[in-house]
Amino acid sequence: MTLLEFLVIILLVGILLFLVYYYFRGSSGKVSIRKPMESRIDEYLDRRFESIIEEYSLVRSSQLQGFRQVNTPFLDESEVRAHALEQAETDLSTTLDDLDRRLDALEHEMVGRT
Repeated sequence: MTLLEFLVIILLVGILLFLVYYYFRGSSGKVSIRKPMESRIDEYLDRRFESIIEEYSLVRSSQLQGFRQVNTPFLDESEVRAHALEQAETDLSTTLDDLDRRLDALEHEMVGRT
């Protein structure tokens, strides 16, 4: 490998690291690897929600506080339910994979007997 090739590789690695750093910089919450852009937007909106509401005068702060007091318990409960559903989906997927492996083994055994 020549010096020029080595420098090009170092440059490419540096650019890649810079892009990864730039993309994830300022991220204080969870950035999903599956949906990085959506999670970054959600994080931004979560952090800046109140200032966006105030800046565009979308609602009075008393209305916002009332909305939060009424709906926060419901939203928290919904998040718990969503997490439980995700866990159930994971468990079901694991069970289905196990059943599929068992079925493949049975089919292989039946073919071996004939």
